[in-house]
Amino acid sequence: MTLIFAHRGYSVLNPENTMRAFMEAERAGADGLELDVQMTKDGQLVVIHDEKINRTTDGIGFVKDHTYKDLKKYNAGYKFKKWFQKTPIPSLEEVFEWMNSNRLICNIELKNGIIPYAGMEEKVISLIRRYKLEKRIIISSFNHYSIVYSYRIAPEIETAPLLSESLYMPWIYAKSIHARGIHPKYYRGLEDVFKLSIENGVAVRPYTVNKDASLKRLYEMGCTAVITDDPFKAIAIRNLYA
Repeated sequence: MTLIFAHRGYSVLNPENTMRAFMEAERAGADGLELDVQMTKDGQLVVIHDEKINRTTDGIGFVKDHTYKDLKKYNAGYKFKKWFQKTPIPSLEEVFEWMNSNRLICNIELKNGIIPYAGMEEKVISLIRRYKLEKRIIISSFNHYSIVYSYRIAPEIETAPLLSESLYMPWIYAKSIHARGIHPKYYRGLEDVFKLSIENGVAVRPYTVNKDASLKRLYEMGCTAVITDDPFKAIAIRNLYA
């Protein structure tokens, strides 16, 4: 059965990359989460997609230029006017603490392609090990050097390179860097390549799949997982093809 990963949580209805979005994804029945990790000025791991906080919060500036305490002052749910309560940027540790209450898989995207956060891999892996989540975490990144380094220091944790363009025989590339999966950008017509990757022992979890027809095609070809903004809809469509 194709697994469903909630992209930045249940982000179609909730502020992305917040505890609310993650909890709502679990309630919707998602099998896993996809989230993004950056580092603060004082070296804390926080869950936010952009290098700057401008788009998703009521603050401004780079994540790297704020301390963790400073970031907690901003509201990551300010665009959702129906909510009056503050929705803070979560730390990765907060997410892991909450994961003790469920069995969700968590795909962590290391956002170190634009800003090379020194020591990010070690910090993330140390936290994974502290919470004994090695079997429930997938580390991904567009920075494939980071993926290789993560495997070298923690071969027990699954890695999966993010791919923004089609790659020839991606299963060979994945195996060459000891990745157990690939997370490619979804384009119609890649189903045969995805199927061949799976047949060659490499998991395929395309992003970001929101259209009904795209979800149907991926379910029918037996894709490993899909990364979607709307896990509730994805589950409803999957139920038709289970």
